[in-house]
Amino acid sequence: MSEASNVGRRAARMPIHSAVLMIRGDQSWTSDVEDISATGVRITRPEDWIGQIGDLFVLDMIFGEDLNIHLEAKVARISVEEIGFVFARIPADKEVPLWSLLGRHADQQERWED
Repeated sequence: MSEASNVGRRAARMPIHSAVLMIRGDQSWTSDVEDISATGVRITRPEDWIGQIGDLFVLDMIFGEDLNIHLEAKVARISVEEIGFVFARIPADKEVPLWSLLGRHADQQERWED
């Protein structure tokens, strides 16, 4: 490990593939969830997506046939292929379904290296 790398801990990510609708103002994009944690979600970046770090989006995620999680999230990271969002506001009625979806990942942390 080089001195330039940063090592830390973050909420454990749970790999999951699901549909997501990203909404900002009158713009919207559909994409796929790659993984989710207790603090955020990583989404495949649509080719025509427009946004920047700090932008607030509404995310409407569908997991299976019965679970729809609708929340607000801010852009935390952007790459050519992915967008990382940090949850900004989780409605009270979506907290328990989200923690249930995450299962053991809700309370775990994992090692992270930059």
